[in-house]
Formats: sequence, structure tokens, C-alpha cells
Amino acid sequence: MDLLDLLHQTMSSPWVYLALFSIAVLDGFFPVVPSETAVITAGVFAASGEPYLPAVIVVAAAGALVGDHVSYAIGRTGGTRLLGRLPAGGRRRAGVEWARRGIAQRGGLILTVARYVPGGRTAVTLTMGAVHYPRRRFLAFDALAAGSWGLYSALVGYLGGLAFEQDPVRGLLLGLGLALTVTLVVEGVRRLARRRPSGSGTGGAVSSRAGAR
Repeated sequence: MDLLDLLHQTMSSPWVYLALFSIAVLDGFFPVVPSETAVITAGVFAASGEPYLPAVIVVAAAGALVGDHVSYAIGRTGGTRLLGRLPAGGRRRAGVEWARRGIAQRGGLILTVARYVPGGRTAVTLTMGAVHYPRRRFLAFDALAAGSWGLYSALVGYLGGLAFEQDPVRGLLLGLGLALTVTLVVEGVRRLARRRPSGSGTGGAVSSRAGAR
């Protein structure tokens, strides 16, 4: 049995929904689990009828919502100590600082942006728990973030599956390519936005010192 046959059998099994849910939950607080890839793959095969696309979207979104709440709970119970132990100047520390700035500037809306930033979703949910961001507001914004992510990931795969209906491997590659492009664009915009405030803030500081003199 080749890999393609195995994928067909897996995606046509009713257990695929439980698998997608579990992967999305784990990815919420253990970001090495490739939940987006799993949902895109399911979307590709949904173009041929199995699995059922609306179910893929709902299950992926529900799993992401639960996983984010697990991460939030971890941050709320011991997140301050955990984040405080991160080495200064490291990549994880930079992610946490980005999350803190995003929460301060945009509030819960940062959750939606973080869903499309590699490692960003875990940094944001942990940090929101650590700073005791209100649970109800977290739930509302996270429902928006998880729902949009589930819809986006499944539809990206579905479009790839429609484009290459007779060749799901190419459809999967197209879907993953589209997702990677969106991720790179979001990351590029995020970096540009991070540089602008620092420049304007420096300018404001210089102006205020000049005025004081």
C-alpha cells in the first residue's frame, strides 16, 4: 500500500475528525504539532467528497479553541514564573515581548494575528493567561481567531484539491504553498509594524527632550 492509498483510507475514516480535533488541541500548547498541515490535507481530500468540508472546519476550530484555552490556563497558573525563566535575547523571549506589546496595543485582537504567526499563537495565549487577561474576553476573541483559522486552513486545502482533483499530492503542495505565502506576508507586515513604532517613539522622545530645553 503506497502513501496516497493510506491517506485516502485515513481521510475517508470517521476517525479523521477525532484526529484533527486532537492535533489542533495539542498544537495550542505544544506548537511542534503540525495542525495547519493536517487541516489543509483534510481540505484537499474534502474536494473529492471525503471528509466532509464543513465538519473539518468545525472540528479544527473547536480543537484550536480548546488548545488555546489549555495554553491560557497554563499561563494563568504558572505562566509568570515560566516566562520569567526564558533567556534574555532568545527567540522565545522575543516572542513573549511581542505578545505583551500586542496585548497592550490591540488587546484581544492580537489573537487573530497570532494564529498566522509561527509560534505566535502559543506565546500570545500563554502571555494572556500570565497577565490575567479576562476569561470572557479571551473566549470571545479566541472564538473569532480559531473560527477564522479553521475556515482559512480548510478552504486553502479545498481550493488546492479542486485545482488538482485527480492529483491530491499536487493539490496538497498547492495548499501548503498558499498557506506558507500567507504566513510570510503576515510575518513581513508584523516586522514592518514593529519597526515603525520604535522609530516614531524615538522621534517623539527626541522632540520632547528638545522642547524641554
